[in-house]
Amino acid sequence: MFMNDNGLQGGKEMFLEIKDLKKGFGSGDSRTEVLRGIDFSVEKGEFCVLLGPSGSGKSTLLNIIGGIDEPDEGYISIDGEKTGDMKEKALTLYRRKHLGYVFQMYNLIPNLNVKENIEVGAYLSDKALDIDELLHTLGLYEHRHKLPNQLSGGQQQRIALARALVISPDVLLMDEPLSNLDAKLRVEMRSVIRHTQKSVGITTVYVTHDQEEAMAISDRIAVMKDGVIQHVGTPRDIYQRPKNVFVATFIGRTNIVNAHVKGGVITFADGYHEHIDALDKAAEQEVRCSIRPEEFIICKDGTEGIHGTVQECTYLGLNTHYTIDTDQGDSVEIVEESSIGEGLKKGEKVLLKVKKEKINVFTKDGDTNLIRSDAYEKQ
Repeated sequence: MFMNDNGLQGGKEMFLEIKDLKKGFGSGDSRTEVLRGIDFSVEKGEFCVLLGPSGSGKSTLLNIIGGIDEPDEGYISIDGEKTGDMKEKALTLYRRKHLGYVFQMYNLIPNLNVKENIEVGAYLSDKALDIDELLHTLGLYEHRHKLPNQLSGGQQQRIALARALVISPDVLLMDEPLSNLDAKLRVEMRSVIRHTQKSVGITTVYVTHDQEEAMAISDRIAVMKDGVIQHVGTPRDIYQRPKNVFVATFIGRTNIVNAHVKGGVITFADGYHEHIDALDKAAEQEVRCSIRPEEFIICKDGTEGIHGTVQECTYLGLNTHYTIDTDQGDSVEIVEESSIGEGLKKGEKVLLKVKKEKINVFTKDGDTNLIRSDAYEKQ
């Protein structure tokens, strides 16, 4: 299966295309470059998440896709139409008819009931969805005559989602829509959004800084940092084979350990080594190795491994979390399935090995994953 640079199967129709997009604010010495040449494509009906820390440029990119802001360079194309070529009046009309928006603030009209709030959106469209059907899909039908202040935050967010969906937009844009909800409601709404998007089939671009949220709802994720897309791929690809150290450390938890590669063999502290086929063609070099907590193996006996001492043990039922200090001064986090009976105790000496098929090995500067060979990229 061929995958292009955006992590999509070759030959798929690109519905939303972003080409060489650049954007900055201010001028002279005070100018800040927010987007630094973004190239990104989204397939029709796909759910893509823009994920990154604050200041990465993800909301600015979403605003440009939605015609709220203009790029300094580059263009946006939606179903073959370049929105940047439109006059202001035409762009406003296009946004109302073809783009749906859901923001952090629900922006509901307080003196209109649930159904009337959704009808406000439907008036703008000549291809509106059936409102009662949408109310049933989102679990709002029995509340259709209630005012917004009579409903919970999660229910109000469903109204905002319904209002955006009712116009049957070509693209649905969502900017941190769950950030104002408590943890339990966020998990509930993730499922609602994912199910609704798939049942309606609308191309969706969703902004969040929450890694777990991004993993749970997306078809693909674009990880951003400092106005640059670092990695585009499926949640599984990004977690298991991140393209650089930033992505490895930003998605989930991991330990970064120094090592040495030569002849396909990676050697850690205390001489512990493993052969990894993907490193056979790599030049001899110092490397940084990403080892997620579940990718360590703790051994009580034997002679091979990284020597360490247990510093903390936290029993959490299914799993037990350990903090282990190695003899070289590193502190690593390890997660193991809890065993019957007593686990390791603080101060206990152990040997650490790795699940070599799962770890990731990066160049010393952290920019390149040596495990992601050309053959891997074409899978």
